[in-house]
Amino acid sequence: MELTNREWKEFSIVEIFDSIQRGKRLKKNDHIGGNIPYTSSTALNNGIDAFIGNDKNVRIFKNCLTLANSGSVGSTFFQPFNVVASDHVTMLDNANFNKYIYLFLATMVTRLNEKYSFNREINDTRIKKEKILLPINSDRKPDYVFMENFMKQKENEFLEKYKKYVTGKESEIKQDFLTDNIEWKEFLFPDIFEIKNGFYNKKPTSSGNGKIPFLGATANKNGVTEYYTLSEIEDNSKIGFGKNEPLSKKLFKGNCIVVTNNGSVGYAYYQVSEFTCSHDVNPLYLKNENLNPYIAKFLITTIEQQRVCFEYARKWRPMRMKKSKILLPVNSENKPDFQYMENYIKTLENEKLKRYLDYKKLNISEYK
Repeated sequence: MELTNREWKEFSIVEIFDSIQRGKRLKKNDHIGGNIPYTSSTALNNGIDAFIGNDKNVRIFKNCLTLANSGSVGSTFFQPFNVVASDHVTMLDNANFNKYIYLFLATMVTRLNEKYSFNREINDTRIKKEKILLPINSDRKPDYVFMENFMKQKENEFLEKYKKYVTGKESEIKQDFLTDNIEWKEFLFPDIFEIKNGFYNKKPTSSGNGKIPFLGATANKNGVTEYYTLSEIEDNSKIGFGKNEPLSKKLFKGNCIVVTNNGSVGYAYYQVSEFTCSHDVNPLYLKNENLNPYIAKFLITTIEQQRVCFEYARKWRPMRMKKSKILLPVNSENKPDFQYMENYIKTLENEKLKRYLDYKKLNISEYK
């Protein structure tokens, strides 16, 4: 099933959805602790911004799409469970749709973000005038059968990839490394890492056309706050910072862990590719061992245990970091057991993927 061999046609939003309703305003100070997802204007976590216990004077939606009408305008998600919707999202519902049709439609509705921005929101009047492009059947009506089957096919393709991935990873995991009788030892950060200083004291201006990530003191998006072109990093006159400094001071190699020392202090991220960064983060390069994503994930968990010691008013600057300690499993030579760390994370990943496949209750023969 291909998208390219279908005929497409524009349809008004009101033709597709029977019910279109904005959520209700709920101030953050009025949130009650609980486990009901609260959806707002974020483009992350399926639009879920928090979990609350409010069930009065709120609007609760289920089995629908939620569209961010402000903030991350256009971000659209399928909500299969009850969610409390803020006034920053609009619910789109059709009782005849199932999960697969909604997922297809979510992709098409999200394209509205090309027309809107933080300063131009999708208000109630505008949404009812909007149109989306959809594949059609022989009656020139939306081909919901195709949409459903297309999304099922995509889901099955991913499930097959997961199954092959899990099978392949099982052969890589050395089970004899996984034992409860592991010993742990504290190490100073400089014993494990080469600690480097970030560069910029202020985020430079970006054209928005670059691909080199800029990392700052944030707890979101793997620490990335902006992207730059190489020429923007090289051209000091454009960015106005670090004049006469060589590129080698401003551009860092990937395959390292980056730790925030200010702002959202103590968050750590694995950075695979080259990047530039502010002085509010410190790139850490592993000594005497080749870093990989599995070892990095283990180390990140132990590094972030330090967050309780620091805050915005007590920064984790390099001088303090060099005196900090990290608790790690050790081998028979009383050195960090990186093989154990790698296999431990691989096992966790494998178990999670297996649980996902079990949850789906599918196998290759069932969904071909």
